[in-house]
Amino acid sequence: MPALPETGDRIAKLLARAGVASRREVERMIADGRVAVDGKVLDTPAIKLESLKGVTVDGNAVAAPEAPRLFAFHKPSGLITAERDPAGRPTIYTALRNALPKNTPRLMPVGRLDFTTEGLLLLTNDGELKRAMELPASGVPRTYRARAFGDVSQAQLDDLMEGVTIDGVRYGSIEADLERGSGRNRWIEMTLTEGKNREVRRVLEHLGLKVNRLLRTAYGPFELADLPRGQAVEIRQSDVERFRKSLKRGR
Repeated sequence: MPALPETGDRIAKLLARAGVASRREVERMIADGRVAVDGKVLDTPAIKLESLKGVTVDGNAVAAPEAPRLFAFHKPSGLITAERDPAGRPTIYTALRNALPKNTPRLMPVGRLDFTTEGLLLLTNDGELKRAMELPASGVPRTYRARAFGDVSQAQLDDLMEGVTIDGVRYGSIEADLERGSGRNRWIEMTLTEGKNREVRRVLEHLGLKVNRLLRTAYGPFELADLPRGQAVEIRQSDVERFRKSLKRGR
């Protein structure tokens, strides 16, 4: 194999951009001997390439990366955010087969929503964009509406701005507002930037509340709005590019 260039991008980044997998997953694939350049199996991800010409994964040529695309999906309750479930439960891809237009590229979910959590789930063909949006350091806000049973005051919710530690896990600043209403079953809007596993539920349970419905309404500048449950729509390319640039500048 000819000498590889020292310029360009690392191969894991290029493959992530091409939608093969996330950068970390690509590095595992390289370690497993699944990636080759001009027929030579790679044993390290520390290689830079100008393009994916001659690159194969599992013996199959990798297509040139498409422009980054982003889709909004209104995830119903009762779907797993995964390609398959060992327990046989339906996944988001079951619903997406009917919700997405034909010839849509392979899409990866940006973050996850629990089995019973509804609302906005973003999907992209770009592994780099996915990773950047998920990283807590990027500070991308996620907004949820939670219906919770129990007693809580706005003052208690305001204290969440300082962060909270639950069972040894530190949760960062959360903006939470108790919506108007009466009774012990109330809606609470919460905006956070870390997106740790089951963060909203755990924080509200820590306050003595029982969450009986959870809906994500926004992720960054992208909103669920009136997108019907189970449907998906592509976000305009200009909006995706504007958002990508804002991530690169830092938030």
